[in-house]
Amino acid sequence: GFIATEDDSLDWLFPLGDINETSYPAFIAEVGALAMGSSTYEWMLRHAQTVTAETGSAWPYIQPTWVFSTRTLPAIPGANLHFVQGDVRPVHAAMRSAAGNDKNLWIVGGGDLAGQFFDAGLLDELIVQMGSVTLGKGKPLFPRRLTSPPLTLVSVRQMGTGFAELRYQVPAKSAPTTHTSPNGTTSST
Repeated sequence: GFIATEDDSLDWLFPLGDINETSYPAFIAEVGALAMGSSTYEWMLRHAQTVTAETGSAWPYIQPTWVFSTRTLPAIPGANLHFVQGDVRPVHAAMRSAAGNDKNLWIVGGGDLAGQFFDAGLLDELIVQMGSVTLGKGKPLFPRRLTSPPLTLVSVRQMGTGFAELRYQVPAKSAPTTHTSPNGTTSST
């Protein structure tokens, strides 16, 4: 249930196998825009050498990327970055415009940012790659309770010896229902 350690480390990830043995190359080819939180972005800044060794570049994305942060962060030269804060809905609209209708939008991390997109009704799929390690505690993958209706499992795939990929369809959020009582008061559910 955790995506990073308590100190935002992803170091556990790299010993698990070759990225080319996963669905990542095909997945990223279908992505037109990305969003990430400041912790994910700062991890990439701190681990530029590791990212370069794994991907060939300190900034491995050609897609425009929106970084959510309330702080001023340094930009990576040559990266198509947009530093934003606040409501995810206008950012989603900008991402959709940049990506076009034929490409996916990827919420890279963190879990709470993905949860904000979910809360706004803007997530339609969760792709979870489970690594063959346990963290015990750390940063939650998706800090939201989804029980009714539950996620719908679409596919399961083994990738190498270190990963299983689970794809889930996210149920559409229902619009709030407005009730008007006989005395004229309204309530939403």
